[in-house]
Amino acid sequence: MVVVMAPDATPEDVAAVVAKVESVGGEAFVSAGVRRTIIGLVGDIESFHHLNLRTLRGVADVHRISDPYKLVSRQHQADRSTVWVGPAEQQVPIGPGTFTLIAGPCAVESAQQTLEAARMAQAAGATLLRGGAFKPRTSPYAFQGLGVRGLEILADVRVATGLPVVTEVVDVRDVGVVAEHADMLQVGARNMGNVGLLQAVGDAGLPVLLKRGMTATVEEWLMAAEYIAQRGNLEVVLCERGIRTFETATRNTLDISAVAVVQASSHLPVIVDPSHAAGRKDLVVPLARAGIAVGADGLIVDVHPSPETALCDGPQALEGTELRELASAVRRIPPLLGRENAREHLRPAVVG
Repeated sequence: MVVVMAPDATPEDVAAVVAKVESVGGEAFVSAGVRRTIIGLVGDIESFHHLNLRTLRGVADVHRISDPYKLVSRQHQADRSTVWVGPAEQQVPIGPGTFTLIAGPCAVESAQQTLEAARMAQAAGATLLRGGAFKPRTSPYAFQGLGVRGLEILADVRVATGLPVVTEVVDVRDVGVVAEHADMLQVGARNMGNVGLLQAVGDAGLPVLLKRGMTATVEEWLMAAEYIAQRGNLEVVLCERGIRTFETATRNTLDISAVAVVQASSHLPVIVDPSHAAGRKDLVVPLARAGIAVGADGLIVDVHPSPETALCDGPQALEGTELRELASAVRRIPPLLGRENAREHLRPAVVG
């Protein structure tokens, strides 16, 4: 069950609802958005019905939601959400009606490499910069990222280019320092089921990019998003990045159908990562086109000035001809589906 508070509801009104719910042994999770506050209820539904919550001051509506994920469900919010990312000077939208390209190096290797990749991404139409400072790898002997130094490089490149930064956090202990340098926190596929990390990024006060786990069902993916939303953060963007199947021709199998399924089930934006799905650059642009065509709200793509020397995922990084083809697809295809480039919709941040 979900309680929707009126726009003019006061903190005291919210506290009164929480107290009522707790008085019958229930739990209330408050999610305070820019425009309204939502309270998710956990406990005995019949007991909640007897509370007559609709009669309390500041309550706009009460919904009984059958989906196991309450706050991120379209039963809770029929209209699809737009998530705004970036500093106070300007914010970038991810959501319906717009198309957002996120691009940059898979791993931050140096200040020069990151700046060059950011310039390439920007020229291709990107409005957000991706870059990994902490890199969870299959092999413990592979490059694990520059850590805090990588975060500092990303912050410097943000100043130089104006591109807000999306970067992964892999450990609960690092959430604070990553949040100091980034504009959006990424939870990678390996950590989609890390409940402690999901709760920590939910508390961090920044938008979150949540990648689908390589063996996760759509429902499990949405339940992971629910953990973030339950901490009061509905600024979540979902990312389909391929799932593990019997096929070995690609690194993963990009589940294009998941985009449409998620958009029917959840109000959260959903983007596609063709780079990590394919694992090879010759397939990135075709999969990117497919992602745009199926209705994804954006793409996240690897770009590198010298893929042959990249310390991480060089075979899938775009440059030259492939990057120009991607830029063309991002420029031409979204308008055919009624979407405009996100750079046409930048806005000052909402305060309060």
